[in-house]
Amino acid sequence: MSRWTPCKRRDFVRRLHQLGFDGPLFGTRHQFMIYRKHRMAIPSNLEYSVPQLRMLIQEVEGIIGHKITVNEWTSLKLK
Repeated sequence: MSRWTPCKRRDFVRRLHQLGFDGPLFGTRHQFMIYRKHRMAIPSNLEYSVPQLRMLIQEVEGIIGHKITVNEWTSLKLK
């Protein structure tokens, strides 16, 4: 079974594109990504730790409406 690993910000954004998000767009303090009518702020760290990544993925799950497994996350293509 796969485990969660730290993720580069660039890879996180690319995976969100695979899930149907648009962006990143510039806000006043943070960049954000859009999924239909939902907005999700993207932290500016260059790399996300496992706890931070899990928190962000939980937010993504709430927006898209289904659970993301480790295998699904790692199988998303990084174009």
